[in-house]
Amino acid sequence: MPGTTASAQPSHEDGSRERLAIDTIRTLAMDAVQKANSGHPGTPMALAPAAHTLWRDFIRYDPDTPDWPNRDRFILSVGHASMLLYAVLHLAGVKEIDADGKLTGKPAVSLDDIKQFRQLGSKTPGHPEYRMTTGVETTTGPLGQGCGNSVGMAIAEHALASRFNRDSFDLFDHDIYVLCGDGDMMEGVSGEAASVAGHLALSNLCWIYDSNHISIEGSTKLAFTEDVGQRFVGYGWNVIHLDDANDTHAFAEALKTFRATDDRPTFIVVQSVIGWGSPRAGSEKVHGEPLGEANVRATKKAYGWPEGAQFLVPDGVAEAFHDAVSGRGKPAREAWEAMFARYRESFPAEAAEIGLLRQGKLPDGWDADIPPFPTDAKGLASRDSGGKVLNAIAPHVPLLIGGAADLAPSTKTNLTFEGAGAFERDDYSGRNMHFGVREHAMGSIANGMALSYLRPYTGTFLVFADYMRAPIRLAAIMELPVVFVFTHDSIGVGEDGPTHQPIEHLATLRAIPGLDTIRPGDANEVAMAWKVALSHTSEPTALIFSRQAIQTLDREKYASADGLERGGYILADVEDRDPDVILIGTGSELPMVVAAHEQLVAEGVKSRVVSLPSWYLFEKQDDAYRETVFPNAVRARLAVEQAGSMGWDRYVGHDGGTITMKTFGSSAPLAKLQEKYGFTVANICAVARELIEKNT
Repeated sequence: MPGTTASAQPSHEDGSRERLAIDTIRTLAMDAVQKANSGHPGTPMALAPAAHTLWRDFIRYDPDTPDWPNRDRFILSVGHASMLLYAVLHLAGVKEIDADGKLTGKPAVSLDDIKQFRQLGSKTPGHPEYRMTTGVETTTGPLGQGCGNSVGMAIAEHALASRFNRDSFDLFDHDIYVLCGDGDMMEGVSGEAASVAGHLALSNLCWIYDSNHISIEGSTKLAFTEDVGQRFVGYGWNVIHLDDANDTHAFAEALKTFRATDDRPTFIVVQSVIGWGSPRAGSEKVHGEPLGEANVRATKKAYGWPEGAQFLVPDGVAEAFHDAVSGRGKPAREAWEAMFARYRESFPAEAAEIGLLRQGKLPDGWDADIPPFPTDAKGLASRDSGGKVLNAIAPHVPLLIGGAADLAPSTKTNLTFEGAGAFERDDYSGRNMHFGVREHAMGSIANGMALSYLRPYTGTFLVFADYMRAPIRLAAIMELPVVFVFTHDSIGVGEDGPTHQPIEHLATLRAIPGLDTIRPGDANEVAMAWKVALSHTSEPTALIFSRQAIQTLDREKYASADGLERGGYILADVEDRDPDVILIGTGSELPMVVAAHEQLVAEGVKSRVVSLPSWYLFEKQDDAYRETVFPNAVRARLAVEQAGSMGWDRYVGHDGGTITMKTFGSSAPLAKLQEKYGFTVANICAVARELIEKNT
């Protein structure tokens, strides 16, 4: 068992086993923060009764098999209160799953792990991290993100149930619980996500709102005086108010009401006192810093706790807590596995599909219908070819589900094949998500979907990537294979002007570690980009598509688009020697670069064209391959991209150059903009000649 004992034991006047366990959670949080000299003790102290009641009496979760697919999910959206979660996982005796997905038999969070809170390499980082600690369902910390993730998880449960459940086989019917706070409620993403959840009537979703009226700066009266519960009534949620976080009976009744509600999500407003029981209770001073040794001792005295004891788990507390959680979760998990065995006999194909989902694998032949695109001087906008490829793939990947932030007709991300349908409150079998104009929530919801076996994609204009940067970044941190489709990728947006012409966005996406940002240069590169994106199992992908048409290159004359799999490749080249100049292109500028190359070759210039759609993949290649593409001896290099120049120096070097955007764009037809900003074949040739002369 995970618990430890000590000779000095608490002496609670009421002798309550429940109170003993609650105060164990509180004191573990206090001690861990104090030892680390860093952290947030106040919220764990306030919410320990709620977390204890939820886990001991309600959550269906088998600590010995924490990856059981139909387990209830618990999300600590107030990620700074991470010690609350670590203490619960410790007392519940949750077992560790290693990086290979195997149970090790070790505790997910041992007492030693708690003692290493916030230390390098520990399993108890300052904010909960998915993949780092078994039992952590999603990475939280940026407030509101856990709320958004939970909506994605609730959507996923309904999608899985709709696809796989059969009469007498309720394989998927789990609930999602979230602990959130005032900060979550202030963040706009939580409101966006709550609006989606209410619209979709996600009755398997329960948010527990810790209303303690304290933020870092002081009382929430400084900036936050709205009636949050009334706001959620407006969203279409069932709202319950509780006056005292310590009233575990009332909280249990609220959770029973949630379980009995089948037509809307539930929002439980719990009034609490941050840092309950300490001399600093109710103050911002207990939010984000240790209590101090004297206050820790005073608080333990108030709890009836041995004042000098540290990291104390009293006799029987861990055993009783584990037995309560396991006593409900283990039989439920065993019954599910027995049901699944019968299901496999009756529905072998569906059972096999579930197996693939659990492994993060795609069905055989999923890419068989990706079309080749014939040479076409007029070409297609990559958003159009992207839509064609998506609709060729999606019928073979049944849980590839997604949509756009009210832009599907423009981003071409709508699934149009027969039976695709819309995911709505009266039909959870649809595969087209309608996120509304809610880019931030769309990203965080997609992450939650990916955390629950789906393969989600999103769509919006590239300029709006800023609205969803936090969930994109978190997808990369969590290594989630979400596909973020961004169209209208450059000054090619034309008449819409600088507000809708992304300039700096490619650089900022490329700067995110672990995010594969791909900007394909013709329809066949688009096909490879989608193939690469869905082949990723542990990284998200940003697909960057154009609004304007892009010539489909003659792949008999130039290199195959298969080169995209390596991030960058030699598209056109001279023979038998290093070139005089290397022209580098991505996206809609690639055919323009090819045209410039042809003109230079006709003039006797030894020119090479490199297509470089994915810096991320190119940097993964070995030195020999990269030297083949970019020989060190060739210093005349020119990158052409209708975006900012930041980052291109790594490929063009100090002696090379760029034709990129130095300012925001303008409102005008594309041809006028290209002439104004130098994106013409003539200018590319002129700059290339200058670079050759400079480096000769």
